[in-house]
Amino acid sequence: MRLERSARGADTRCTVGTPANIPGADSPLSPPVDTRRQVARGITSRMGSWPLQEAIWIRSLTLVNRFRVIRTIDIAVHCFAERPFKAALSAAQRAVRGMVKQSLLARYRTDRFMTVYGLTQRGAEWLEDRGVDAAASVRRVTDMTNPEHRLWAQFLTLCAQARGAKAMTESELLQLLNEKVETGKPVVQGLLQVTLHSLGKRRSIVLRPDAVSVEQDGLTWFEVDRSARGSNRAAALRTLVLSVGAKTTLGPSLRRVIIHTRAERIRMRVLATLTRLAHDTANNSLAEGRRLLKLVDGEHFEVWLTVNERLEDGRVQLVDVLAGHVLVQELPVWLPRVRLDGRDGYSPRGWFDENQLPYARPECMPAWNAPHSVFSPKATNPGKAMAKH
Repeated sequence: MRLERSARGADTRCTVGTPANIPGADSPLSPPVDTRRQVARGITSRMGSWPLQEAIWIRSLTLVNRFRVIRTIDIAVHCFAERPFKAALSAAQRAVRGMVKQSLLARYRTDRFMTVYGLTQRGAEWLEDRGVDAAASVRRVTDMTNPEHRLWAQFLTLCAQARGAKAMTESELLQLLNEKVETGKPVVQGLLQVTLHSLGKRRSIVLRPDAVSVEQDGLTWFEVDRSARGSNRAAALRTLVLSVGAKTTLGPSLRRVIIHTRAERIRMRVLATLTRLAHDTANNSLAEGRRLLKLVDGEHFEVWLTVNERLEDGRVQLVDVLAGHVLVQELPVWLPRVRLDGRDGYSPRGWFDENQLPYARPECMPAWNAPHSVFSPKATNPGKAMAKH
């Protein structure tokens, strides 16, 4: 990975003519100003431009301090999710340019030609001056060759948070699970302890997600598949799917497994694995604890769990209840490639105004809440407020 440096010209500004500075504007022949064509100021009508810029910078740099490496699209989600995509991306790009110019962020190019950013020492000190504990991450970023998997897990985490859910990445989850573990006791390795059947062997393993969100009805598990699954990873996926409805070490039950695939070939492999599993479970005999995987449509599966139901006369019968869902969908790899001038040909489809991020909710679930602005002039210390998100 190499650091990119580029010389930028001086900031040039122009002043739009107003009736006060246009010669003859006070003439009785001058047409009246059409107030209907004035552009709405948005949040700047409630908050000054400089306080708003500082709040954006604090929230953005706190995000870099949290994840150590980010992309511009992450700032667009974290700060401007309520805006249309091009407006959000434009605002994020403007914020990044300002922070790079002030040497608060450092720009890098990965081996896969992805542009990422790390927090400089000056950026960490800038946050410290505003009450946010921070540490520079540029040394760590320079050691990363292809952090794509990590970046997409972070992106899904931020998307879930923008929808109002509590979400975290794998590393943040492990940190949370082990916060109260006493010294000398074994650490918690993941969310599910399962028995894996692969290549004729059985072994006990611990499963943990790439990202996770906690919603009102339970836990949503995110998997980021950048490459095709081998036999062991395919077996782990089958075991994970058949664990839907089970209690997790975090507390809530597992309700959804969302597999995001990077390419069509990978998506077809995952769907083939799940389709075979649905066929195999359909032949299982009726018994308590049985799980059936049923195909609803091309990329949506339901997991049904057989449980005991006690009748009024004391007898017990076996019934199937819906334990949760499994969904397969593509990663929005086109979003970071969209250019505002439209020359790239990529579409901004899949943004928050559609039912796509962080996953496409089935019709049986409530619709997503629309994201709202995270900036408020009521916050006395926006740095601390942003650090809590």
